[in-house]
Amino acid sequence: MPLKRYLVRAIPLLIIPAAVMADSEGDLAKQLANPIASLVSVPIQVNYDENIGANDQGSVVKTNIQPVIPFSIGEDWNLISRTILPVISQDDIPLAGDSEFGLGDVVLSLFFSPKEPTSSGIVWGVGPVVLLPTATDEQLGGEKWGIGPTAVALKQQGPWTVGMLANHIESFAGDDSRTDISATFLQPFVSYITQTKTTIALNTESTYDWEGEQW
Repeated sequence: MPLKRYLVRAIPLLIIPAAVMADSEGDLAKQLANPIASLVSVPIQVNYDENIGANDQGSVVKTNIQPVIPFSIGEDWNLISRTILPVISQDDIPLAGDSEFGLGDVVLSLFFSPKEPTSSGIVWGVGPVVLLPTATDEQLGGEKWGIGPTAVALKQQGPWTVGMLANHIESFAGDDSRTDISATFLQPFVSYITQTKTTIALNTESTYDWEGEQW
């Protein structure tokens, strides 16, 4: 059976500077829809996956803690740090009866982004992405160091935000007995802000494994 994934919830926790407090609710909602906005935030996303492991009996609950921290680097540029810290609980993986809980591998992305959109209204950022072998159990991570490029681009027009985030990670060090990592990640997203400032968002996440030659 194919792997099934369920997004349980996403809770943004915000640390809002005084300047942002003065913004309208609509402006703040637009910043929250922008993954590289100059706004400190700590989204928490809970995913449930099943049909994994031997005989497709395994399941995983992964809680991604994702602090986003902007830094000003001069008059024209920001450096946006985006970290994904996964806390994982899994059962019957890789074999029935196995159970693990702990920290997975951390993914750190750094985006260099202009403070102002382009003349056509495009907001963009590029930089490196780093995979850190921080897993507390060998079953919860790849035990590999990885690095590669990452980029994001989006456009906000009226209540709409449409964009794409992508990265590619290649392993370069780590446990030689573990499979090398060569993975391309794609995340298109779209969101709509209603008149009550409620945001309705849709995104998909796809990873192509170049080592295993499959999505």
